[in-house]
Amino acid sequence: MVVTVTEQPCSTAPALPCPRGDLSRGVVRALAGESAELPGPEDIAHAQPYSDDLQLCLYLLYELHYRGFEGVGELCEWDPDLLRVRAAAEERFITALRADTPTAASVDEALGELLVEPVGDDGHSVSHHLKAGGELWKLREYAALRSLYHLKEADPHLWVVPRLRGRAKAAMVAIEFDEFGGGRAEDIHAQLFADLMADIGLETSYGGYLDAAPAQALATVNQMSLFGLHRRLRGALVGHFATVEITSPPGSRRLAQALRKAGAGPAALRFYEEHVEADAVHEQVVRRDVIGGLLEDEPALAPDIAFGIRSTGFLEGRLGEHLLAAWREGRTALREPIGDAVP
Repeated sequence: MVVTVTEQPCSTAPALPCPRGDLSRGVVRALAGESAELPGPEDIAHAQPYSDDLQLCLYLLYELHYRGFEGVGELCEWDPDLLRVRAAAEERFITALRADTPTAASVDEALGELLVEPVGDDGHSVSHHLKAGGELWKLREYAALRSLYHLKEADPHLWVVPRLRGRAKAAMVAIEFDEFGGGRAEDIHAQLFADLMADIGLETSYGGYLDAAPAQALATVNQMSLFGLHRRLRGALVGHFATVEITSPPGSRRLAQALRKAGAGPAALRFYEEHVEADAVHEQVVRRDVIGGLLEDEPALAPDIAFGIRSTGFLEGRLGEHLLAAWREGRTALREPIGDAVP
């Protein structure tokens, strides 16, 4: 499969990243228009599901549904050969996620776990660790890897809107309206995060830190795209969305305190302070109306909602463990340092 690079390439898209193994190398070369053999089902079936190679392979294919890549034709979004690779990689990923995510007895049980706050820096809370230290280099690393999602914040969750109806749809759209700045471009949350990045000396280009992000970070972003692109996973996407909204206020409060302690400016503080206020309201709406409305319409989706909640916690836990292990040793948690981030 060779991509024709003259088919309406996007000039504002990020450059293709460096491959991290045979799977991602085949996809990168194909997207670059080089003669390349795409990975086959057997290659993907034997890949480690949370590895850099498979997660980058998935990320590349998912990004074709967002902004694409520089010089890559837009027709690649629905290229059947690439879609076959994506389907096999998705199956490897979600099979592992289901195997590694404990089954919840109910949605209420899964939601209840989100309301249990860790006390102090217990070894598992990134926001507690950052608040306690207030070290700018760690905050810069955290912002760099989170930029893979926050610079397109709320975009993956929009895919669920046409798959909902009634109370669930109305509530979801109301929350998303806030995420997109209430009609004001300067208040779009993705723009607020770009402002945060600029405030603490990071590049603000979309996808600019893809090569630096470890597999654990890619998996958290890929999960949203996986759930969002499949109608059959609409319940899981609502569960993911609920997890984000419910856990955001306390974590955002600690991150704002960490940035203030590190001497960050008002633009950096605004992003997290906005989430403390907005997501405290969103938490109630998502539990009562988005989840409640969806369960009224489709009660059979309860296990999927619970899976979305718990699998999000699983992947975020893996990322947190990776970050804290590196930072406690005084070394970068990224695949490559970002300027003068590490002292």
